[in-house]
Amino acid sequence: MRQVLITATELAQALEQEGAPQVFDCRARLGDLDAGRRLWEAGHVPGSLHLDLDRNLAAEPGAGGRHPLPSADDFAATLRRLGVTPQRPVVVLDDMGGQLAAARAWWMLAIWAGHPDVRVLDGGLKAWQEAGGELVLGQEPLPEPSQWQPTFDDSARIAADEVFSGRELKVDARSEERYRGEAEPIDPVAGHIPGAVCRPSAANLADTGRFKAPEALAAELPRAEAIVAYCGSGVTACHNILAYAVAGRTLPRLYAGSWSEWVRDPSRPVARSGRGNA
Repeated sequence: MRQVLITATELAQALEQEGAPQVFDCRARLGDLDAGRRLWEAGHVPGSLHLDLDRNLAAEPGAGGRHPLPSADDFAATLRRLGVTPQRPVVVLDDMGGQLAAARAWWMLAIWAGHPDVRVLDGGLKAWQEAGGELVLGQEPLPEPSQWQPTFDDSARIAADEVFSGRELKVDARSEERYRGEAEPIDPVAGHIPGAVCRPSAANLADTGRFKAPEALAAELPRAEAIVAYCGSGVTACHNILAYAVAGRTLPRLYAGSWSEWVRDPSRPVARSGRGNA
């Protein structure tokens, strides 16, 4: 399994060396499309560019859910515009919920688009600042566009109809309360996909806000011959997939539409209460 995390100290050292990684700041705030860019402009890792969750890492909300994947062509165009090439390492980071948007960027770049060296900054921007990392203001110049034509691996994702008819274990990355249908602050229907188990993404982290040790994650993460990861809109699920990668386990497939797509079709079954963690 490729290395998927990088510490703040390792990132600082890498940025001083030849062939420094390209850094993408994926900060975002639910309900405020421009908040992530404002936060980036107000202070970011030197040289980092903003990678927007809603505009770059998702298509318009609609039938595919709240954060459907963009088309492969659109995402490839974004990567070329930002100068991404498979020859230069990439580091992604954010500042909320244990790197949720950064995990989505990691999955899209490394697993879907096939970039060979993408890492998530463990602990995010907080870890960078705690390590004494500098923050700079304003914008950064874009690099020269690249000519990269990624080969997308659509076998890493799964559609709603396959989830409906398949036998893979469904692992829900939302909170226990949302899984059981006791609370649903975002989507119009509460509950979970029948047969799913709950693995809240927060359980992947230690008290420090960094990922637990690989051996701990390997012991805790749900096991099955085949697994589908989902959440509310296909973002938090990527955090669980990243945890499987940290643990050295076989990666689940992503149901990108997740609960926000599932409940758009009233013929799809909904479960409430039931068992949580596997």
